Amino acid sequence: MKQEEPQSSRIAAAAKSYGFAILSVAIALGLGNLLYSLNIHGVEFPILLIAIALITWFAGTWPGILAVVLATLGFNYYFTPPRFSFAITSAEIPYYVAFILFALMITTFAAQRRHAELSLRLSRDALQREVAVRTQQANLLSLTHDPIFVRDMSGVVTYWNRGAEELYGWTAEKAIGRITDDLLQTVFPKPFEEIQAELLRTGRWEGELAKKRADGTDVLVASRWALQRDEHQNPLAILQSENDITERKRRENEIRGLNLQLEKRSTELEAINKELEAFAYSISHDLRAPLRHMVGYTELLQKNASSNLDEKGRRHMTNILEAGKRMGMLIDDLLAFSRIGRAETRETMVSLDQLVREVKNEVWQETEGRNMAWKVGPLPDLYGDRSMLKLVFVNLISNAVKFSRPRPQPEIEIGCTDERTDTVVVFIKDNGVGFDMKYVNKLFGVFQRLHRADEFEGTGIGLATVQRIIHRHGGQVWAEGQVGAGATFYLSLPKP
Repeated sequence: MKQEEPQSSRIAAAAKSYGFAILSVAIALGLGNLLYSLNIHGVEFPILLIAIALITWFAGTWPGILAVVLATLGFNYYFTPPRFSFAITSAEIPYYVAFILFALMITTFAAQRRHAELSLRLSRDALQREVAVRTQQANLLSLTHDPIFVRDMSGVVTYWNRGAEELYGWTAEKAIGRITDDLLQTVFPKPFEEIQAELLRTGRWEGELAKKRADGTDVLVASRWALQRDEHQNPLAILQSENDITERKRRENEIRGLNLQLEKRSTELEAINKELEAFAYSISHDLRAPLRHMVGYTELLQKNASSNLDEKGRRHMTNILEAGKRMGMLIDDLLAFSRIGRAETRETMVSLDQLVREVKNEVWQETEGRNMAWKVGPLPDLYGDRSMLKLVFVNLISNAVKFSRPRPQPEIEIGCTDERTDTVVVFIKDNGVGFDMKYVNKLFGVFQRLHRADEFEGTGIGLATVQRIIHRHGGQVWAEGQVGAGATFYLSLPKP
């Protein structure tokens, strides 16, 4: 059905055209006969020619040819003697030939004019559609907030959208016809000749330009140029689209300045930290000799003169020895803490499963005779310094064993969580005495203790050592606890 409709439409159009031709010739012949009966002769020839021209103009070439044939036959029948006969004498042949030639000439001329008019109409319609499309595109460009303008190869503005007007403060009426570099006082990042050469070579250019608004304020833009060429590839015009990056550049400069300050401060802090570590190491090392002497002579005094002392004196001597030994432990831990800051990490693939088994075997004496319940889940392999990571687990597992000592049924759980995709989170949990969360910030400080020394032994450096090692591995350490309900320590380390 869809194929028959165009065909039927063409048949109907052809019928109208040929019907118009037949009717027009009939009307011309009728008018000629009327004038002929009124003794007005010689007008039938031009009337038929006019009819043929009108038919060709409005109906087309083939209906015009049909009109020539019908007009010739009708002229012969009605207007050449003998009338009402198709007989032709030799003397009348030139007239018929002339009539036919005139009719064909008029038909050809009318057909050519009609074809030219049709082509002109089609071109006009196409031009109107192109103008409508270009107008719509220009309206869309005018609506965008990004500054867009067009300039010829001499730099003269030929198009200026609303975004350019909003950014630079120049209206289209004042900007069009002006040279852009003079209007906006453009400052180029390199010689303009180099930019022009790149544009002509590649057809594009991008860069940052410094310009001035109409009120004289400075503006920095990211500018993009596109070259338009004609059909002969000659450069014709340049389309510029720009984006205001003044505020972004200001923030970048501020961030760059802050980074420089931060880098300088970090360097200073690193130097200060190294000085403090060297100082702590030196002090700790220098304290060992007099401490050894003090402890040694006290032990000799206890061995040789304790019988000459009363109970109170012997107790004082015992306190001196215990304090000296405790100070020795503090010095040893402080030295170890200082060495960690200076030691070079030797990173390898470390099996946490094997590491935890080794630490459990090392602390078995502290758990002997206690009904200790261990729950160790599967642990991943990590990339790091094995000796440092082992020290971390020694400190954390030893603390879990120590602080769960008051429990009749001590429990320690070691495992790994899968909550994060980029890091490994390992936890050590116990059901010991726990701690108050309001003091959680003190846990990882040097010499910071949340329990009395007579309750639980220790120097208060272990957790600070743990934090320093984990930070050197690019990770984090934190803790959660509750008084009387145990504590959980978490280690977050990057995945290998």
